[in-house]
Amino acid sequence: MIFEKLQEIVADKLGIEPDEVKLESSLKDDLEADSLDVVDIVMSIEEEFDVTVDSEDEEGLKTIADVVKFIEANQK
Repeated sequence: MIFEKLQEIVADKLGIEPDEVKLESSLKDDLEADSLDVVDIVMSIEEEFDVTVDSEDEEGLKTIADVVKFIEANQK
């Protein structure tokens, strides 16, 4: 459920198809998200999943799997 919703958010923000977003996808390398895209995605994640992403946490979110694990660990 988290992954599917995350797929939708990332695809919407990057203007790609949801099936292009895979667990192993790197936000920057595979999906070509720039720093502004990442900030936009993080803001959407915070709103959708009711989590807070600190700048230190954001640096560790390299792949979609990293983001899913972060959400699972921090969701209220």
